[in-house]
This record gives sequence, structure tokens and C-alpha cells, in this order.
Amino acid sequence: MSQSPDTILVVDDTPANLALLFTGLRRAGYKVLINERGDVALQTAISVQPDLIVLDVMMPGMDGFETCRRLKADPRTKDIPVILMTALTDAIEEVTGLRAGAVDYITKPINVDVVLARINTHLTLRKLYRDLEQKHAALEAALATIKTLSGIIPICAWCGSQIRDEQGNWVSVTTYLETHAEVSFSHTICPTCYERVMHE
Repeated sequence: MSQSPDTILVVDDTPANLALLFTGLRRAGYKVLINERGDVALQTAISVQPDLIVLDVMMPGMDGFETCRRLKADPRTKDIPVILMTALTDAIEEVTGLRAGAVDYITKPINVDVVLARINTHLTLRKLYRDLEQKHAALEAALATIKTLSGIIPICAWCGSQIRDEQGNWVSVTTYLETHAEVSFSHTICPTCYERVMHE
């Protein structure tokens, strides 16, 4: 089963830039959406949930800095990576963009190869972050399972192989552990029992 392509939202009020990026990104295998205004881009980001946004800074109305700030302030879009584009070369402007929440900054004129390299880098980082979040969630679930095994568990003092569960039923130790933790058992014989068997 083939994996669906990543979706890139490009926001720029200059048709020539939109055409250049649309063509280059499509050829690279991405699904591309385009908007010409920041306010429209906010709604597109909420409804579509693109994997990454390439956002021009200098736009009429809501500029790229404010658009980025609003994207990062909204829980629905705050985790989408934003790469800013601008013809401005002032370091202060770059800092402003990064403080607004952008992950990277690209200066114009647009070099499609550079844009593709930056996009690939940040999509890879986002996938790694998602994987880390999933592993963290799995670890939390495992810790929660371990906690269910904590405390005093009634075990038979005579045979040592039966446990009373939460419903008051006596079950084997292996059955109890298999139903309260993600474990299974393979049966073998320990050295002590082996010696006993051999000498009987």
C-alpha cells in the first residue's frame, strides 16, 4: 500500500512565486495547496491540516508574522511547521519570524532546490517527533499497567501459585499476570527444579 504524499500549503500574494513553488513541489511528489492571503491560510490550515506551511512575510492585510503567530496560538494548527519566505535580509526580521514560531527562514529570490531541502528536513523532524510522542504514549501506558500490579496481592500461602483477583476469584499467577500486563509465558524448568527432578 503506497503512502499518501505530504501536503504543503504555500501562502504568497505573488502569482509568479506561487507558480514556481507549485510546479517545483508537485514535481517532487508533494500535494500542494495555495493561498494568497494570511487570513484565508488560517482557515485552510484548520480544515486541511497540511504537513507543512511555506509562508510569505510581506503580504497585504495580515502579514506572514501575524499569520504565523495565529497559527501557533491555535491548538489545531500549533504543531504544523512553518517556513517563512521574505526578500528582507535584516537579521532582526529573521529573529522576529523565529520568535513568531517559524521553524526556518528562506530569503528571496526563491531557489526551489533550497526550499525542497528545507521542507524535507522539517518533515523528517516532524515525523521523528511524532514517533517519539507515540513511544512516549506507549511508555505511559506500560507504566500505568505496572501500577495496576502494585500494592498487596493476596496469594495462596500453601501452594504459592494462586492469586485472588479483583473479583475475588482465585486464578493462577500466570493467568493473573497475562491479564494485567502485556506479557506471555514460555514454560521451561529452572536449575533448582531440574536438580530435584534428576535426583528423584
